[in-house]
Amino acid sequence: MQAPSVGGVMLPRGGGETIRLSRGASLTDFAEKIGANPASLVAVMMNLGEMVTATQSVSDETLQLLGGEMNYTVQIVSPEEEDRELLESFSIEFGENEGGEEMLVSRPPVVTVMGHVDHGKTRLLDAIRKTNVVAGEAGGITQHIGAYQVATEVNGEERAITFIDTPGHEAFTAMRARGAKSTDIAILVVAANDGVMPQTIEALNHAKAADVPIVVAVNKIDVEGADPTKVRGQLTEFGLVAEEYGGDTMFVDISAKQGLNIDSLLEAVVLTADASLDLRANAEQDAQGIAIEAHLDRGRGAVATVLVQRGTLRVGDTMVAGDAYGRVRAMLDDKGQNIEEAGPSTPVLVLGLTNVPGAGDNFLVVDEDRTARQIAEKRAARERNAAFAKRTRRVSLEDLDKVLKAGLVQDLNIIIKGDASGSVEALESSLLQLDVGEEVEIRILHRGVGAVTESDINLATGSDAIVIGFNVRAEGRATQMADREGVDVRYYSVIYQAIEEIEAALKGMLKPEYEEVELGTAEIREIYRSSKLGNIAGVLIRSGEVKRNTKARLIRDGKVIAEDLTIQGLRRFKDDVTEIREGFEGGINLGNFNDIKIDDVIATYEMREKPRG
Repeated sequence: MQAPSVGGVMLPRGGGETIRLSRGASLTDFAEKIGANPASLVAVMMNLGEMVTATQSVSDETLQLLGGEMNYTVQIVSPEEEDRELLESFSIEFGENEGGEEMLVSRPPVVTVMGHVDHGKTRLLDAIRKTNVVAGEAGGITQHIGAYQVATEVNGEERAITFIDTPGHEAFTAMRARGAKSTDIAILVVAANDGVMPQTIEALNHAKAADVPIVVAVNKIDVEGADPTKVRGQLTEFGLVAEEYGGDTMFVDISAKQGLNIDSLLEAVVLTADASLDLRANAEQDAQGIAIEAHLDRGRGAVATVLVQRGTLRVGDTMVAGDAYGRVRAMLDDKGQNIEEAGPSTPVLVLGLTNVPGAGDNFLVVDEDRTARQIAEKRAARERNAAFAKRTRRVSLEDLDKVLKAGLVQDLNIIIKGDASGSVEALESSLLQLDVGEEVEIRILHRGVGAVTESDINLATGSDAIVIGFNVRAEGRATQMADREGVDVRYYSVIYQAIEEIEAALKGMLKPEYEEVELGTAEIREIYRSSKLGNIAGVLIRSGEVKRNTKARLIRDGKVIAEDLTIQGLRRFKDDVTEIREGFEGGINLGNFNDIKIDDVIATYEMREKPRG
């Protein structure tokens, strides 16, 4: 077959052979596979009308276009396949119990609580572990994944059960699906007064897709209009037949609020596990498992909640989780106690990782720090290349519809930063699922955990992206840089507000009436206690000016700790004043709010009416 010639250079032409390339590969990677000069492939791409450098990450479509031109079939290797091949190159078997049957010991079942929003999942977990997390949730909806272990007595024997707490709002489908995949049993919570709702069916489908046995908790039996029998009838249509009707699904009528029949529910979980599952794992091998949640902690660095699935994780082990690695410096159980080791089905908080892994990333223990670093670096490079390949052509949500109508942009590029990897991933998944027609496509250029940084603004500047901060703020000079470069940075504390606003913008409906204007920021240097006024912050005004009676928020390490505060008192030495300007010191009283620490930042702002245009 005649080889094509570009600029006098003869190129090897394929005979329809298949080339395997990873997502975000470059022309150099392609050239290595076929034994060609990368420069000649650049020339081929120019002939096809695309300007691409030899080392630039290119999209799947570009690789396939080039393959078609050169008579090769290009197969894009999935990240899962790549990961498996990567681990095999280090002679690591992931997902297998090493050793024979005699090495296997029984382990507690891992349970996910699922169901429709407001049907009482979080309150049920509260009742189970006798704590309260509802109060801290924005909008009363669970925002992060957590994991907890509890004990219950069945037939005179104490049995442990591990719970993974997955969020309930439909925006969190991705996290909930992942929760089911790392799960042995699902508890489906259905309110006796509401019955089966859309998300009940969605949760049920996740559990079925993961081939997970289901125990149904019929909640709110103490509420007026409760009809547990109706719930049993409705679920029969979906293949869940109660034991009392001759089926094999255990239904337990409970009241999470009153704490009724919680023990019966836990017993049903254990009995279902014993009847349907062989829950055993090798506790002697190197630990393997899954990262459930992770975030950046100011004092402790990257902190990850991991679920050990096989083996035993010990303090001092070298582990790699996604593209993060490190030596386990300390481990905490779900009660915050330091522990030295964690066996199969145990959730623990791990300290010592170099950076924040993603929710759902696999983790494994390796022999050497060097091996961990190599695996993590290769995973990070793969992620980076895939992200670069997605990059395209700065735009704000307000003028998006004008730009779209002018035909100037077909993609809305977004950068997501959040306080925890699970939230970031859920937000990304929800935004990518928005159906806004064929004219526009959403592209997530980058997602990460932590405050919005200058590098995020740089990336947004170079790619016309909008930055979304979920429960985090900008740090350092990032805000001034965004203003200077015209980058649109949006902050949210409830996930579906972000989704609704982006969707409204894409449909050309976003016409905000008010905008937030930052007035000034103050850094807390000292804290003074007053019996009459509570805590008073001794501050240095960092930027702008701080005025009395304006709105404020408290920021700690880039994260928003409290919203909707008011500057109730402002003093310079012994005098009450109405404002303090940049560079001056003073005292600030935030009224009844006293949870302040040294180095916190008080950011003041006002809402100004914005003319519709």
